[in-house]
Amino acid sequence: MTDFPFPFGGAGPGGFSPDDLAGKIPLFAELQKLLSWSGGPVNWDLARQVAISAVAGEHRAVTDTERDASIEALRLADLWLDDATTLPSGARSAQAWSRVEWIERTQPVWATLCEPVAARVVATMSDAIPAEVREQAGPLASVVGQLGGMMFGVQIGQGLAALAQEVVSGTDIGLPLAPAGVAALVPANVAAFGAGLARPDEEVRLYLALREAAHLRLFGHVPWLRQRLLDTIDAYARGIGLDTSAMERLVANIDPTNPQGIQEAFARGMFAPEQTPAQQAALRRLETLLALVEGWVDTVVATASRDRMPGAAALRETSRRRRATGGPAEQTFATLVGLQLRPRRLRDAAALWWAVGEKHGTAGRDSVWGHPDLLPDAEDLDDPIGFAQKFGADPLSDALGELPRLGPDGPDGTAGGSGAAGAADPLGTASTAGTADPVPPPDDGEASGG
Repeated sequence: MTDFPFPFGGAGPGGFSPDDLAGKIPLFAELQKLLSWSGGPVNWDLARQVAISAVAGEHRAVTDTERDASIEALRLADLWLDDATTLPSGARSAQAWSRVEWIERTQPVWATLCEPVAARVVATMSDAIPAEVREQAGPLASVVGQLGGMMFGVQIGQGLAALAQEVVSGTDIGLPLAPAGVAALVPANVAAFGAGLARPDEEVRLYLALREAAHLRLFGHVPWLRQRLLDTIDAYARGIGLDTSAMERLVANIDPTNPQGIQEAFARGMFAPEQTPAQQAALRRLETLLALVEGWVDTVVATASRDRMPGAAALRETSRRRRATGGPAEQTFATLVGLQLRPRRLRDAAALWWAVGEKHGTAGRDSVWGHPDLLPDAEDLDDPIGFAQKFGADPLSDALGELPRLGPDGPDGTAGGSGAAGAADPLGTASTAGTADPVPPPDDGEASGG
């Protein structure tokens, strides 16, 4: 019987190599392609293929009518926000995406978020193979890293597909996933969001456009915020404890002929059930920052919509509950990365921003974003009124109060104290100067943790 070499080794005694086999059997050609990935700890080519394949059955291109309606909603939203915040428009273009387009446009940011953990897991997998087993396995041991990258690609692809069927915009989960300056709605998911709410489609679309445009103003004109949020997630992810016993069991049971079994092992999770005090502190900082972003957006959108949109209160509550509870797609990434991107204290943060606006006005509220050291911490979320009273008494706050407000036209890249007036209008709307009264106090029970 002729010896048959291991497919991933070199040429056999008869000169028969994997390349020969790949040329004759398409399945082996595809497998060889997957295992030859060298672009990092996650096979992103595979992730993209899995994600797009998963949504292909329900995929449809954005119609011209949907595109026009989405762009118009984003333009009108940007106009309304001029009265609710001193931060000028952060959108350079307005777009409507299909679910496939959302996957493709947001993948670069997901790479930043997922690769730190993936790198640790793949390295730990390789280290978990005992030396004697590594010697006996021969060429098989060298493909453990590729298997890890491939399985991460499958898992992330499935997570992206699940999210693509839920998210309504480029910033829907509180992170700047879209390219900088791009305001985007996903019409298919906007329609699903509004189903059963008994509100007109155009009202639902406009409310979600307000949230998207508000996120872009914040990320576009608080220069340190985007990177700080991504760095905080990265720092948390790099310190996640791995369950080495689960990892060892996974490696011991790897069967390269059973990809489904490897995938299921990954899906069960391999993160240590207990976090270190440092990790708990990092998670608290991250949750607070996410809550502050979402709470500010919630407050600004409420201010912009309350006198213009009959269903604003109902849409606000629906959006809050959706963000606070998350969905199956967020759980997929929690299993994979050990982190749920959920603003658990959204209501507390919204109450804080309302209190600051009541005492210091719209410009004072927005000036809190002028420096990272001014931001409230978790303890401040426990006492929103107390933070509002003490804000401005700090010497750093006083000094920053003398600087031009955030915006595009000032000497340091900020608007010279004129708020939104005169700001560039990239979406083609007419800019309206002035600030609005703060949003009314939270409804009964809204100040409790969400």
